[in-house]
Amino acid sequence: MNQEDFTSDRDAITDYRSDRPQAPSATATQPQTEVTLAYQVAMPTPANHLFEVTLCVSGWQQAVLDLKMPVWTPGSYLVREYARHVQDFTATAEGQASPRSWRKLSKNHWQIDTAGCRTITVRYRVYANELTVRTNHLDQTHGYFNGAALFFYVAGYQRQPYQIAIAPPANWHVSTALAALADATNTFVAENFDILVDSPFEIGNHFIYDFEAAGKPHQLAIWGTGNVNPSSIVADMQKIIQVESDLFGGLPYDRYLFLLHLATNGYGGLEHRNSCSLIYHRFGFRVRDKYERFMQLVAHEFFHLWNIKRLRPDALETFDYEQENYTPSLWFSEGTTSYYDLLIPLRAGIYPVGSYLNSLSRELSRYLTTPGRKVQPLSESSFDAWIKLYRQDANSPNNQISYYLKGEMVTLMLDLLIRDRHANQRSFDDVLRLLWEEYGKPEIGFTPAQLEKAIESVAGIDLSDFFERYLHSTEELPLNEYLLRFGLQLQPEGSDLPFTGMTLKVEHGRHLVKFVEIDSPAQQAGIDASDEIIAINGWRATPEQWGDRLREVQPGDVIQVSYFHQDELRQSPLLLGEPRPAHYHIVPVAEPTTQQAENFLGWLGVPLHELI
Repeated sequence: MNQEDFTSDRDAITDYRSDRPQAPSATATQPQTEVTLAYQVAMPTPANHLFEVTLCVSGWQQAVLDLKMPVWTPGSYLVREYARHVQDFTATAEGQASPRSWRKLSKNHWQIDTAGCRTITVRYRVYANELTVRTNHLDQTHGYFNGAALFFYVAGYQRQPYQIAIAPPANWHVSTALAALADATNTFVAENFDILVDSPFEIGNHFIYDFEAAGKPHQLAIWGTGNVNPSSIVADMQKIIQVESDLFGGLPYDRYLFLLHLATNGYGGLEHRNSCSLIYHRFGFRVRDKYERFMQLVAHEFFHLWNIKRLRPDALETFDYEQENYTPSLWFSEGTTSYYDLLIPLRAGIYPVGSYLNSLSRELSRYLTTPGRKVQPLSESSFDAWIKLYRQDANSPNNQISYYLKGEMVTLMLDLLIRDRHANQRSFDDVLRLLWEEYGKPEIGFTPAQLEKAIESVAGIDLSDFFERYLHSTEELPLNEYLLRFGLQLQPEGSDLPFTGMTLKVEHGRHLVKFVEIDSPAQQAGIDASDEIIAINGWRATPEQWGDRLREVQPGDVIQVSYFHQDELRQSPLLLGEPRPAHYHIVPVAEPTTQQAENFLGWLGVPLHELI
């Protein structure tokens, strides 16, 4: 999943038997009886945002039926408590007029009394009014849902097939990567609950575009309106698919579905086994850099069909839907994917090397201006994703670093290290191919040690010191050292304003503090996030005037800052610091050596002198 939000299925029932399904959930056991599980999802009144769900369990022979709803969805590592949207739960048995008694045993666990019942029908409704790639959304224009956020699983029967019938409003159609039953309208089959969770549905009047890429059928489904040009998107998707297919040696599916939601706000994606969900600004396609950012999102989520959906850490080999699933290896699953989501469009010819280096410069700037990189190790960032990454607060930049971002930087260093040692005859591409053959194709989860061993085998060097320093400690990454081997260097772009340590934003005409860097002049002055800045040295400092006021003073000066703290007017002295770099740019060295030029050409495919 893309960090900023940045998040499947089978095409025919017979195909499931020849392609190993998604990892079974932790409590799954082989059922002892012939039980059939069939869902129906209806939406008779879309304006009320309620999906009406019916589960029919047939062939039941036990005294109780335990139903559990996932608390999270794979690809988005946060306990989201999907059960909070469930309402109007009832259970009946075939041939019995009275409802069956039931009870809740925990936040996501319903238990129904079923003694003497062979067929039980469960009905409930799910409120769906959150438009993201990991939740559900239903209104007059469409219905979209993720399996984890809509469906219960029958405890102990997660490996059973699930049938899903959709009852849409008139003239709505259904898009999903699940296999359709030939003899039933809008009815689909998932081989097990994991496949069901991994199969989002789009239901409505969305536009559908069929195309072929790398010899296999694909489909783009677009909901919403904006300035999107489907033909351009499809053409560039075809290029991305081909490049990634070539990298891994072919496509591991029979067909693939891209679901794209166009919204006023929102950005992100969620990967699935044979599909992905994307959300992007409806008017974000005509400005070139925004369009390129969208194609990077596509490259990221598509890359995940190998890296995480099939090639995954052993801790995610078996899903436990009731609690956190911890791994220190998301730096590879997400960070390496983030490194390649910039490279893939370059290799596909979607943008030139200058655009690639500009995008990489933005990522490097984000990393080097995040104080938390000096506090949280990369492996800990991955392990603590459940409590930190998706729960940002005013202090988050001070005490954490994204495993997407630092993982991308570490992968960059490893790729350059391998290329430099082997004259571009080896690269991190070879690491991916090795891991794919050993763990991805057979879908055997890898351990952190196995991941490191695979990288070392391609690099041809002991990297234990590298991993200790850059995965498990907070030592600064020597990025410039690695870039110099390829004729590049980091050029800081300093601000002309004295350093205060405050990040400010304008909200309803008020000049509010969004973030205060640890140990900065602002923090030492007692200024806090959410304070409202109103004056410097007794002079009003509106958002428009802020920069001008700071240009009138010098580093080392002490200014008096007037501000409201929880509606209390305060004034504090603030010692201004030296200006800090706000951005970093990757630029060529003035006189590259022959070796640097050869390294650069082998890495990015164009002569270095074209950038000078």
